[in-house]
Amino acid sequence: MDSQSQWPTQNDLPEKFRAGGIALLNQQLADALDLALQAKQAHWNVKGPNFIALHELFDKVATTATETVDELAERLVQLGGLAHGTLQTVARDTKLRPYPVAISNGTDHVEALAHSLSAFGTQVREGIELADEYGDPATADLLTGMAEAIEKQLWFVEAHQQAKS
Repeated sequence: MDSQSQWPTQNDLPEKFRAGGIALLNQQLADALDLALQAKQAHWNVKGPNFIALHELFDKVATTATETVDELAERLVQLGGLAHGTLQTVARDTKLRPYPVAISNGTDHVEALAHSLSAFGTQVREGIELADEYGDPATADLLTGMAEAIEKQLWFVEAHQQAKS
């Protein structure tokens, strides 16, 4: 079974739409796995006066991203697809920019993670539109819930940039 193949299913979405949904969800899966790892990178390496608050916040971002991973993978398998969640696949397919691993300052991590959350949110919203085009309201609904969860995490992270001194 290659990356474009589908398992037989009695799901009544037309095969071409299921194929599109599977490709969409695998892309979202790569991005979500990357986001979870980026948040963990920030969680493990943050330093500075706001260490504990950011350390805990970045862990919550990672948890939220990890929850989306499982939902994405399960949905694409429901459509008859094969989930592509290996490190090699994620590294090849993610649309997120690489996370700067040499940073340690809390402000720098906030900026980098906010960018990744925003980019992931953009991808998810574009995915909602595609799922609608495929006539797949279940996938659109799944992605809508994810957009809400990711945007909430973006709000929490950006709040650390928005305070006036």
